[in-house]
Amino acid sequence: MSATTVPSVTVPKSMVSHMTTTQTLTKPVTTAGTTATRPTTRSITTEATAPATVMSAATATAPAISAATAPAISAATAPVMSAVTTTEAPPARPGTAAAAWSDLIAEVQDAGQYPTAAEAERVTRIVLSALGGHVVGDERVDLARALPEEAARVIADQIPVTRRLTAAEFVDSVATRIEGATPATARWDVSSVLSVLPSLVGDALTTRVLAQLPPGYALLFGRADLSPTA
Repeated sequence: MSATTVPSVTVPKSMVSHMTTTQTLTKPVTTAGTTATRPTTRSITTEATAPATVMSAATATAPAISAATAPAISAATAPVMSAVTTTEAPPARPGTAAAAWSDLIAEVQDAGQYPTAAEAERVTRIVLSALGGHVVGDERVDLARALPEEAARVIADQIPVTRRLTAAEFVDSVATRIEGATPATARWDVSSVLSVLPSLVGDALTTRVLAQLPPGYALLFGRADLSPTA
């Protein structure tokens, strides 16, 4: 009711000017919401003492409080909701998980200079299946864990041999599984696969695996053969 009687009150022009200035400067503070410390509020005139000016300030303040409160709540709530809904589990660190099967095939293809990834994959499966029967115990389990899932499956599916083959016999056995292979080409294929394993499974595990195998396998894994000769 008091707000409707303000326009009918006769006040000096200077007082009207103060009223207009006060309303104009109050709006930026209202619409800013969270910017409560903007310097525009410092220019509000405080000289007016007429009842009309006081009533105008009061009526202008009421909507300013409600308008400032609503944006303040939404502005404060939105970031919190966003922080909760966008929280994700941290990505896995590089190098902590076993390499992907495709990465293994790519390394074999590069080491053996195979023209296609399909040929490199075929050779990899044959060599790993031959190796799987020669590694047993904890070394077999740890080797499967360190390799890609597909490679681990190939090794785990093999039945342990009753007699471990010498390095030369191992190469010959691989040659019988590859069509058109010779002992020389089979040795190339075996070395192309086994020589990339140390970088994937680590030197410590490679040493443990070699300890289970007869002398001569170190060269196939890309290592110098330091085993004593008879």
